[in-house]
Amino acid sequence: MQLTVKGKQLDVGDALRTHVAENLNTIVGRYFTKPMEATVVFSRDAHLFKADIQVRVGRGIVLQSVAEATEPYPSFDTACEKLHKRLRRYKDRLRGHHTAENGGEELIPARYQVIEAEPEHHDEPVPEKAAPIVIADMTTHIDTLTVSEAVMRMELAEAPALMFRNRANGGLNMVYRRVDGNVGWVDPALEKAGA
Repeated sequence: MQLTVKGKQLDVGDALRTHVAENLNTIVGRYFTKPMEATVVFSRDAHLFKADIQVRVGRGIVLQSVAEATEPYPSFDTACEKLHKRLRRYKDRLRGHHTAENGGEELIPARYQVIEAEPEHHDEPVPEKAAPIVIADMTTHIDTLTVSEAVMRMELAEAPALMFRNRANGGLNMVYRRVDGNVGWVDPALEKAGA
């Protein structure tokens, strides 16, 4: 596995790099034989250290975890433990994913944009017709998944939402994390069938 350990305004020493490599290889190695790459970014905000772990284990599967603590080692260990708990929860489905990855189905290319959020407090009035500022314009692929597989991938990546092609009906669907902590599912095909 290709491992990158970075520090944002923080010096990451060899001892911390070794600690990260040993722990990630142990945890991820239990579930995946050939993980592709991992990136761990340490940053400091006032008195707290933040560890952000991102592991790409296969096409379409990204594991992500973030934790904060007063020292870098505990922040990484906490993030690693969160990642390990999610891997244990989905271990059977992840092992089955290796044998049926993509199932020969075509990926759909998609384009998405990141738009700057409006500030909460405005000193000056903002014209209603002002165009939003596009921060990033990227492409990605939309996988064909079942609803449960989409929820699993969204939770493993700690993503707020995931768009996918529903394997049952071929339509575009989305799962998302609701404010109350539950998972919501948007299926336009169900709307058409009910109408």
